[in-house]
Amino acid sequence: MTNSWKKYILWFAQEHLDFRVAEFNSIVKLFGLKHRKLNKNLLKPFWIVEFVNDEAAHQFASRSVTLRCIYELWSHSDTYKNFHEKLRSHIGTSGNVLEPFTKCSFKIVVETYNKHISQKDKVEKIETLDYLPFQGEVDLKTPEEEWCYIEFYGLDPMAVPKEPEDILFGRLIAKGQRELIKELSLKKRKFIGNTSMDAQLSLLLANQALVKKFDLVLDPFVGTGSLLVSAAKFGGYVFGSDIDFMMLHGRSRPSRITQKTREKDERVRSNLEQYGCGARYMDVIISDFSQPLWRDGLKFDSIITDPPYGIRESTEKVESKNTSKLNTRTTDLPHYPSTSHYALQQLYADLLSFAAQHLKVGGRLVCWLPYHREDYSNEIIPRHSGLALVANSEQPLSGLTSRRLLTYEKLEDTYVQDNTQLTCILPNAYDFRDRYFNNAIESRAERRMRKVEQRQIGRTEALKRGKVITDSKEAKNNLNKARFS
Repeated sequence: MTNSWKKYILWFAQEHLDFRVAEFNSIVKLFGLKHRKLNKNLLKPFWIVEFVNDEAAHQFASRSVTLRCIYELWSHSDTYKNFHEKLRSHIGTSGNVLEPFTKCSFKIVVETYNKHISQKDKVEKIETLDYLPFQGEVDLKTPEEEWCYIEFYGLDPMAVPKEPEDILFGRLIAKGQRELIKELSLKKRKFIGNTSMDAQLSLLLANQALVKKFDLVLDPFVGTGSLLVSAAKFGGYVFGSDIDFMMLHGRSRPSRITQKTREKDERVRSNLEQYGCGARYMDVIISDFSQPLWRDGLKFDSIITDPPYGIRESTEKVESKNTSKLNTRTTDLPHYPSTSHYALQQLYADLLSFAAQHLKVGGRLVCWLPYHREDYSNEIIPRHSGLALVANSEQPLSGLTSRRLLTYEKLEDTYVQDNTQLTCILPNAYDFRDRYFNNAIESRAERRMRKVEQRQIGRTEALKRGKVITDSKEAKNNLNKARFS
């Protein structure tokens, strides 16, 4: 361990709080950064962390999407008097270190958390720092150095203290990667679907998967490729697979309300080309994840995925079916294989077994797990003896449901296909789809019957008015023909 440490202020965005520690730990492992966390309350937006030097701070900021800024700490305290005493002491004992900054153009920014103050009050606070040895010009637009004075008034907006709980001052070192969230926004993306993941969460998954330059990354439930975009943005070469033929070929119904039909070039590759990552796109293939596809020797550096939950996208696998129904297909209609329900319990068992076989040692599987809050316990987390669970973060979805971002790491390069090696306890909480639809006072079946009766009443009334009722099945077949013509 090094004997030389520098203290820094890490200012985080106050959102997705449960992901903050997991992302921090992943990034410091990715770069091998030596560090020491000095905060006890990790929910605060301001952390004081020790790194070896400014280069380590820059490396951390170059990947973090939860980080707003990182500052070199000059002083902090819970009282004004003690704060100014520490700042004067730092100036007095660091003369040679501060010399390069004394003649630079500069600006001082005042930030208050959980309390609004006027511009006049901000100027008054800057005036209290008149002993700073800055001789350069004030430049509010393009300063050579930027300094920040911060007052933290707690986390509870209903109980704001009169005096700040913490006062901090430091020099700006680097800004986090928050601009990537806007750059990769779904609002401007070429190809999206009903379940396309937003940019911030996609980037968080890529960070927790330790994606770096030249890594081989797979998403086995790729959809519109949101996770591949984030992985490629960090330098990974990306693969994807999905059972949904219509989605991968850009022939599914558009998700944007203003869009009637999809454009011919809407596909996963278009998304990566849009962000300058086309060279790192390997391919996407149509496949059933429940059936083995990849050769045994293939190893991925990471697997990041958001499996379907059966709510907005169905959970399906290919299965042969014997039916007594008449074959109504015509030669001009495409063939769709018969599918059956792919239970989440089996899906996660297959996913962990696949990761244990196809991840390199130290590689990571990062995936989402939906559940009902009242059902949650550690026992519902799927586990595998060849994978170590290294992070478990919650994202609330509603008052009743949440999902967990699970991060697993491959322990050793051995794989036994015997299922006795797999520990995957998934009780009733994993009938997530049924619990989601039938948790209300009115069950899903009852709601369906009520709507059928309402539709029948509507048809009867329409016929009385002389309206012509169209055959919806025929209209759907005609729509499919138009998509493939």
